[in-house]
Amino acid sequence: MNLARSLLVACERHPELEAFPGLAYGELLPRVRRIAGGLEVEPGERVAVVLDNRLETALVYWAAQWCGAIAVPLSWRLSAEELDYCLGDCGARVVLREDDVLPDGPEHPGALDRDERELALLLYTSGTTGKPKGVPRSHAADRAGGLSQALQHGYGFRDRTLGVMPLYHTMGIHSLLAIHLVGGCFVPQARWDAGDALRLIETERISSLYLAPTLFHDLVNHPALGEHDVSSVRALGYAGAAMTSTLVRRCTEVFAPEVFVNHYGSTEIYTFTVGRDQVGKPGCAGRPSLSTRMRLGADGEIEVHLSSDEAFAGYWRRPDADEQAMRDGWYATGDTGHLDEDGDLWLDGRVDDMIVSGGENVHPLEVENVLASHPGVEEVAVIGIPDERWGQRVAAVVVGRVDAEELDAHCLASPLARFKRPREYRHVEALPKSPSGKVLRRVLREEAKITA
Repeated sequence: MNLARSLLVACERHPELEAFPGLAYGELLPRVRRIAGGLEVEPGERVAVVLDNRLETALVYWAAQWCGAIAVPLSWRLSAEELDYCLGDCGARVVLREDDVLPDGPEHPGALDRDERELALLLYTSGTTGKPKGVPRSHAADRAGGLSQALQHGYGFRDRTLGVMPLYHTMGIHSLLAIHLVGGCFVPQARWDAGDALRLIETERISSLYLAPTLFHDLVNHPALGEHDVSSVRALGYAGAAMTSTLVRRCTEVFAPEVFVNHYGSTEIYTFTVGRDQVGKPGCAGRPSLSTRMRLGADGEIEVHLSSDEAFAGYWRRPDADEQAMRDGWYATGDTGHLDEDGDLWLDGRVDDMIVSGGENVHPLEVENVLASHPGVEEVAVIGIPDERWGQRVAAVVVGRVDAEELDAHCLASPLARFKRPREYRHVEALPKSPSGKVLRRVLREEAKITA
């Protein structure tokens, strides 16, 4: 089923329910049809959107699906040079920006017979190394991703989710897709603000939260938390990075969720694994998702089979990237991990993030989990810094009011091997992060070289 038909089904099934605050499904479809008519594009042409997470962004996405175009949501945070590159690379027929008025035209009849294997979406990776890569996704793959999220995150009929993860990011777009499948309401939050999010949770009776760990940290530590009723929240899901045991405990205290999952995946294949027992195993990535085969390849690199219903078929006009990431039917994630005695997956870090100190491998996440358990640590990232004797020495970049001696004593009192503990601590006001909330270790390593 293509996404135009999927939207039609959702709108016909429950026209009286809210699709967005103040906009029912029965009102959504006519509005989408008019925007689609105003776009004046042919099936397969690209419609780029450079907007934050406002209602209009979601409407243009659905309008592109309705007329058979390919939606290309792009970050409003991109530099002019980056934006020009992405627009030129995708060959956008239409570009909608901050000051543009939504097009309005005759109601488009809908590309209801478009093959579900045709492209529906083109997402660009963050481009932390080199130019951003376009990841084309089909109607079938994206709908499968939405169904996977609805099922494995415990979404129920008429659930209401906070739409704050960027719609140019796989987490944001699949939240939008998942919620329409259950007759739910997508509550947009244009840009992240923890205080505003708490207000929306209370006033909009948000029932599910799917956020990066950084955003959960902001919520549960906000000074105004006690002023808001958050009892409507029953399901928590996170992605983008492992959550520390300290943050898991705090989220459990605040929300008392019925469902609490770690969603491990990527833009290329939406879901790799799901860790369903975050209370019992904080940070665990769990088992392969319902349509996924997963294995550990050379040096513990996690590989996922490309037969997944949620998988892409290759990068946009980048055979070089295909050759690097796609190996004999398997997608190389660039992450390393290991299986515990129960067969559950744990992430150790990125292949490029591994620290080799004195010939020993040190996984940053292992050290970060220990440091994050100290009450004085708000956030922490562990990196390797070039060292003449050791090759690399372990360094911790810390947000919080706690000195190095206390942190070293904390590590020595933990099960962490002595050689893995940081030999250097750097205190900062904030960690550099991507728009999706991932800590940019590359930036920290570059800064460390400058100040060394």
